[in-house]
Amino acid sequence: MNVALFLTPKNEIVYLFDDMTVRQAMEKMEYHRYQCLPVLTRDGKYSGVVTEGDLLWSFKNSPDFTFQDAEHMTLSDIPRHFCYEAIPVDTDMDSLINTAYRQSFVPVVDDTKAFIGLVKRSDIIHYIYLGYSKLQQAGVNKIIKKPARAAVEKLYI
Repeated sequence: MNVALFLTPKNEIVYLFDDMTVRQAMEKMEYHRYQCLPVLTRDGKYSGVVTEGDLLWSFKNSPDFTFQDAEHMTLSDIPRHFCYEAIPVDTDMDSLINTAYRQSFVPVVDDTKAFIGLVKRSDIIHYIYLGYSKLQQAGVNKIIKKPARAAVEKLYI
């Protein structure tokens, strides 16, 4: 199966640029009601993800911070506390699912590291649910056993 099956293309995604001010990022996040957004360089390369938590921790760790400072700080000044791993578009499904297990979405890049879109964990779950529903409708009553915790940790860590 191909990652492109689950891909939401870049033109349908809200994203930020690393040279945007913190205030611009906050306004965009508030407007769209997102808790985190991908960050790109102006030439379209994937730079990471900024979260509300990243912004809050940055403010907390700057004791003299004022809201006016948010108009002068850029996203490249904000330390990130979690690295949203990007995957190449030709990644196999095992690697995609392994990455989606740890992240709510998975950024996808081409062979030049240019951001081309993302895969939402919810889309993967929906696809699996539809497959499971089809099995149920076909009368297949297999019981799916949950793997032992140790097996899951080995698989995803």
